[in-house]
Amino acid sequence: MEDCRRGMNTQGSSGDTCKLEFAVQMTCEKCVQAVKSSLQGVAGVQNVDVSLESEAVVIETSLSASEVQKLLESTGRRAVLKGMGSAGSQNLGAAVAMMAGEGLVQGVVRFLQVSESTCIIDGTVDGLSPGLHGIHIHEYGDLSMGCESCGGHYNPEGNTHGRPGEVDSHVGDLGNILACDDGRATFRFDAKRVKVWNIIGRSLVVDEGEDDLGHGTHPLSKVTGNSGKGLACGIIARSAGLFENAKQICSCDGITIWEERDCPIAGPERKKGHTSYSHL
Repeated sequence: MEDCRRGMNTQGSSGDTCKLEFAVQMTCEKCVQAVKSSLQGVAGVQNVDVSLESEAVVIETSLSASEVQKLLESTGRRAVLKGMGSAGSQNLGAAVAMMAGEGLVQGVVRFLQVSESTCIIDGTVDGLSPGLHGIHIHEYGDLSMGCESCGGHYNPEGNTHGRPGEVDSHVGDLGNILACDDGRATFRFDAKRVKVWNIIGRSLVVDEGEDDLGHGTHPLSKVTGNSGKGLACGIIARSAGLFENAKQICSCDGITIWEERDCPIAGPERKKGHTSYSHL
């Protein structure tokens, strides 16, 4: 179960660090100390900067955003991710896909370009059947017919389908994500051929079955990985980088980021009540 929670995928875990900017409810120095204590000595956390005045916490880490959020909220305080950035001084680009699909399948996946050659992909998808599910970047950001209108895998080099990182594979081949018994898949990995500036406006799709990574005997193995139909999809849109999201209250309806924290990240339930919620 621990391997499941850490987000097993066919590319392995990301060893690159990035900076995550969270808004955290803090009112006094006791809050600050509680936040610092929740992250102190945690493997994968390198630096922590806490500002009581702006209720902001910036963490340099190799952990997924959901893992860090869980640590912060273990203090009893709400935490909302506001931005991601490279550990260096330059923001090379960030994007996000809000995933929605059949039944209760929904999630959010973030892309962060930490260098010219490395994109960190960090996400959580709920409502999946336990086990492995293929995940791919598709050519079109067209959800008019759900996942069916997203086109084929993003494949600018005209390669056959394969394992992520293989020379002869689609740029959009991201391998598999692993859903735990509760249907949640949490993952963070590096993609060496994905560039944020090339995928904005395209789509991300999670499939109903396991991607055979181009090594199966089925005729679709070299085309799609034979992972079945798309269960959830989302358009990849530009996202706030580090210190680029100053939002505290939505200008449309006055909803605070703390109230927004209770809103589903995607799917039909997100449209009920206040419809102008927005995430990164």
